[in-house]
Amino acid sequence: MAATGDEAAVLTRVDGGLGRIELNKPKAINALSADMVTIIDDTLTAWKDDDAVRAVLVTGSGDRGLCAGGDIKAIHRGIVEGTNEAVDFWADEYRMNHDIAHYPKPYIAIMDGITMGGGVGISVHGSHRIVTETSKIGMPETGIGLFPDVGGTFLLARIPQKGVGMHLALTGQPIGAGDAIRYGLADTFVPRERIEDLASAIAGSDDDVDAVIARFAEEPPASELVADEDWIASAYDGDTAAEVVAALRAHADERARAAGDLIATKSPLSVTVTFEMVRTAGDMSLDEVLERDFRAGSGISAQPDLREGIRAQVIDKDRNPQWSPASLDEVDPALVTSILSTEQTRKVFS
Repeated sequence: MAATGDEAAVLTRVDGGLGRIELNKPKAINALSADMVTIIDDTLTAWKDDDAVRAVLVTGSGDRGLCAGGDIKAIHRGIVEGTNEAVDFWADEYRMNHDIAHYPKPYIAIMDGITMGGGVGISVHGSHRIVTETSKIGMPETGIGLFPDVGGTFLLARIPQKGVGMHLALTGQPIGAGDAIRYGLADTFVPRERIEDLASAIAGSDDDVDAVIARFAEEPPASELVADEDWIASAYDGDTAAEVVAALRAHADERARAAGDLIATKSPLSVTVTFEMVRTAGDMSLDEVLERDFRAGSGISAQPDLREGIRAQVIDKDRNPQWSPASLDEVDPALVTSILSTEQTRKVFS
């Protein structure tokens, strides 16, 4: 188990019958490091066969969010130094995502505040996904030269409303509690002020977890994206990412045009790779998607955009990435195919 001192990046304890995992890097909005991933997965493994633990609750410390994503500075360092740091991190992270999705006990994730990228991976694959009025959930990877990994394309491809998953994947725009529930990325709305009471109730009760959560559940906020579903369904119906962006920019609705302009600021290579991944993920299992994420991560990290995107966003913070290729029309389909089929001798699941 992790140490429980103030400096521990992950705090773990058993409270009654509830195993509690708290991400504890509030200044970094609990961004996941490699060590944190190991602690979380080792803890889940230890509790899996522990009769004293009936359910697991995952929260983030501080008031800004559950988790802002993976430690992309470490990924950048690995790419710059030519080490396996990024690949090793992804292998461990995706294995953890798999273990969460297949966990045999109730796995309750409190998606309070910012829940992005890797934060989606540690929450949305769980059996009980709880949002609050502060929830801000998204997969913004196309803005740093990556793609919605941690099984994100598996989730987005299964949103039933036509085009919505692709819209969220390409734009990287976050959604709130009402949209998360509408689009199947969360289950239940509980106000932030009642979260600790909910945790205490689960820990102190022998009742079924579903019954306890139901006592705290409230009506979620209204969906905000529902008003855009018509133009999303039509504009995202193209056969290529370039066609989609052209359709958005030519659309009569100004919100569609704004979405097209936003996608055009993202890495063209990442947008094209993401389009193909979402388009095909609907016929894949989560394990197959995670293995593909691992191969594609290895492939795309060999291209310049991931290094450049992280540099522009979090290293130099000039917010002015110089993408290569510079436009969607310049992306070579053969390069996309090679990234998605990158040879990788390692496997996430051996």
